[in-house]
Amino acid sequence: MGAVLLKHPNIVIISDDIYEHTYWATFPFANIVNATPELYDRTLVVNGVSKAYSMTGWRIGYAAGPVNVIKAMYKIQGQSTTNPCSISQKAAVTALNGDQSFITNMNKAFKERHDYFMHELQKLPGVKCLAADGAFYVLFQVQDVIQKLNLPNVTNDHQFAEYLLNTVGLALVPGSAFGAPGYLRASIAASMEELKEAIKRLQKVILT
Repeated sequence: MGAVLLKHPNIVIISDDIYEHTYWATFPFANIVNATPELYDRTLVVNGVSKAYSMTGWRIGYAAGPVNVIKAMYKIQGQSTTNPCSISQKAAVTALNGDQSFITNMNKAFKERHDYFMHELQKLPGVKCLAADGAFYVLFQVQDVIQKLNLPNVTNDHQFAEYLLNTVGLALVPGSAFGAPGYLRASIAASMEELKEAIKRLQKVILT
């Protein structure tokens, strides 16, 4: 991709690195600037503390990029939104500058949950799931399941997600919301006990 973008000098690139630390692959994290340093002068890197530091509600993000772009962003934001509260700012500084060793343990827990959930999903007939290298979601294909079950008024992922919520109390997000129709997304930012219960509820519907 970097080689392609080098051929189009008028394109400004936004690199969303929010999951930079929620990552367990064996190869190191790299964004497009790491891969293609020649794009440095026209890349905007955005990040925040919501994922790696579990501070979603604190509403702290940051950006780094060309001075002229950052100044333009500052002008627009300064007239359209207020600043985050001082407590959020202090907490974010502490998170970013503090001991980062907990991230290793956090990722170990996420990977264990991911591996368990994916392994159990792959046992269900009609479900297809690929392994992830990070974050705390599992996206899995259920279109074959939908067709096999042939439930009344359930023909797509959105309707199937609603059916699961109403019948077994299982909340999953339709993949169509992320450009992946026929898929469902599950969060593994939950306890192993909750994930085991989620699998049981899926089994109750799919294995009937």
